[in-house]
Amino acid sequence: MIKNIIFDFDGVLVDSETIVLKAFSKYMQECRIKTNEKELANLVGKPTIVVIDILSEKYFPENKKKFSDDVMNIASNIYKKELKKIVGVEEFLEKSKHNLYIGSNSLKDRILDGLKRVGLEKYFNSNQIYSLDLVDNPKPHPDIYLKAVNDNDLIIDETIIIEDSVVGVQAGQDANVKVIGLTAGGHWNKNRDEKELINAGAFVTANDYNKIQEIIESL
Repeated sequence: MIKNIIFDFDGVLVDSETIVLKAFSKYMQECRIKTNEKELANLVGKPTIVVIDILSEKYFPENKKKFSDDVMNIASNIYKKELKKIVGVEEFLEKSKHNLYIGSNSLKDRILDGLKRVGLEKYFNSNQIYSLDLVDNPKPHPDIYLKAVNDNDLIIDETIIIEDSVVGVQAGQDANVKVIGLTAGGHWNKNRDEKELINAGAFVTANDYNKIQEIIESL
């Protein structure tokens, strides 16, 4: 029986994975530079600072700071105006009798702010939120999930992780926790194949929280 659920944040609780990429695309359009959609999709799940570093190195190697500042300003404005919770997640959390945790490549302050913006803050205690600034290595390293498990003495067989990205699934796999791949976020368009999460190590995928509920009840 599953007693503990560890949620990723971006793309699992809030539909935010496309925000930085949307900001980047807007910036590149203003600069009249063409980008590769598949290349951008492969960056989903990585820490924002890593995404910015990769893109600045490729497109603006001589002016990284200006690029980073400009894109982050655009992303911040989009985040404040457009952030939404994943469809069905609040109903799922409201009914859940599980111990709820978050394990994310985002910074803790950003997670707390995001939860408040979409009205999900009441479901998570601050000390049950594990973030990039609490560990040495981000996903795909397992550090974030291992810290959540070890700090709370979670039994692996009673724990499940919900992830939406390849790097997140890999992190869960390496922490030896079963991972459900969720494809409910806006970055999972019709051209993306959920098999990339299965290939990364997810034991099953779901495209909404009703299916997540069914999977967890069957374990």
